[in-house]
Amino acid sequence: MLTPVLFFLASSIKIISGADWCYQSQVMCNDSCPGPEGWAVVSQHCSGRAQSPVNIVRRKTLPDERLTPLHFIGYQETFHARIVNTGHTVQLDLPAGAVIKGGDLAVPYKAIQLHLHWGKDGGPGSEHTIDGEQFPMEMHIVHIKEEYNSLSQALGDRTGVAVLAFFFQEWASANKKYDALVRALKHIRQPSNSTTLNGLSLDMLLPPQSNRTTYFRYQGSLTTPSCAEALIWTVFENTIRLSKQQLAAFCQLKFSNGKQMEKTHRPVQPLNGRKVYYSGGHSALVSSTLLIISVMASSGLSLHARG
Repeated sequence: MLTPVLFFLASSIKIISGADWCYQSQVMCNDSCPGPEGWAVVSQHCSGRAQSPVNIVRRKTLPDERLTPLHFIGYQETFHARIVNTGHTVQLDLPAGAVIKGGDLAVPYKAIQLHLHWGKDGGPGSEHTIDGEQFPMEMHIVHIKEEYNSLSQALGDRTGVAVLAFFFQEWASANKKYDALVRALKHIRQPSNSTTLNGLSLDMLLPPQSNRTTYFRYQGSLTTPSCAEALIWTVFENTIRLSKQQLAAFCQLKFSNGKQMEKTHRPVQPLNGRKVYYSGGHSALVSSTLLIISVMASSGLSLHARG
């Protein structure tokens, strides 16, 4: 028979080991669900030194000519996919077929799901920030190395997961390409609710390919527990435009504790010496080469060796 003290300790261990987690916006006074500052109770990885998201300071980024434009394979193909309220976000489970490669990624990565993070009624809500600026929403397209069969398996590899992050900005008019996704939200307001989206492609949800050439790259973690440090982050500079009404529609969803699903973002984490690289190094190299060729041409110099 357990003594009262041992019973208390056993109960405490059970609560901690089985703890769920919450965003700060859903934490209540009488709630044992830990907010972001307490996520280390849920997973010790959350107190690691390579955590995400981060604030990207442009002047401190390092141009890297190896960060060439990514190749988006199968992103143009339409598909049917399940969209679900996970109790923490809205997630779209992606069928097999979409792959990214290039951009200094060692191997191809296959897409498995996308989800979003947002604020309140179109207010600040992105996870990553640029020079301290927080955008209304951020989309994460999660990829794993082709050799793996699941996210959990890929998280055992320090570079097993590659996530593409896209920022949203408020625009005067609605983005028609997002109509189907926004309409689907009314069918998944409660946690675990799901529905099917038809005739959608990943390309429809992204900026044009010509606007996907500039991005930031760094090594980090999942932004929710387990906070595993196994991610290669690619954060794109160009934004996706949605109307204020479209952005606010995401707040119609409910958290797992019944509160309005808003401000679904983790605070930025310290870099702790990590470097953030910028694909501008590639475009700068190309521009410099073109400038040299132009100057030489205007000076009457030949690029060919003299015989």
